[in-house]
Parts: sequence; structure tokens; C-alpha cells
Amino acid sequence: MKVKENFMLRKVADSYVVVPVGRQTLDFNGIINLNETGAFLFELLQKGASRDELVEKLLGEYEVERDRAQADVDKFIQSVKDADVLE
Repeated sequence: MKVKENFMLRKVADSYVVVPVGRQTLDFNGIINLNETGAFLFELLQKGASRDELVEKLLGEYEVERDRAQADVDKFIQSVKDADVLE
């Protein structure tokens, strides 16, 4: 999986936001707000990480049970798919 080229992650104050750039601003209205964990996962998706890679990185970075990490990754992936941010 990979994030579409025209979406950028930015840190604004203590928040993370995903914003469209270039021509994508014509088709996408708004921004996506992320917490620190969401930003962590989004950065990995920008590099083309798979679902399993996201789960493993989440387990390595945070103290979380595997079942919870898998459920959280699945929910995150679905939310970025719903926002039409993935290629």
C-alpha cells in the first residue's frame, strides 16, 4: 500500500494533519487529523509499507498487544481508504 503522491503529512502545533497538494486540492476538500500513532503509520504508508509491516512496526514502537495492533492497523487502513488517500 502506498499513499497517493499528492498528499502530505504536516505537524501543526501539537497535531498532525494530512493535506492535499497540487491538483489534488481540486478533488479533496478538507484535511485529515491524525494523532501521533496515526502519523507514525501514515509515514510508513508513504514508504509503501504493507499491513503486516505496519503491525510489526507498531508492535516495535509501542507497548501494545498483537491483537490490538492488528485491529488498530485495520481500522487505520480503512479510514485512509475511505478518505481516498491510498493508491
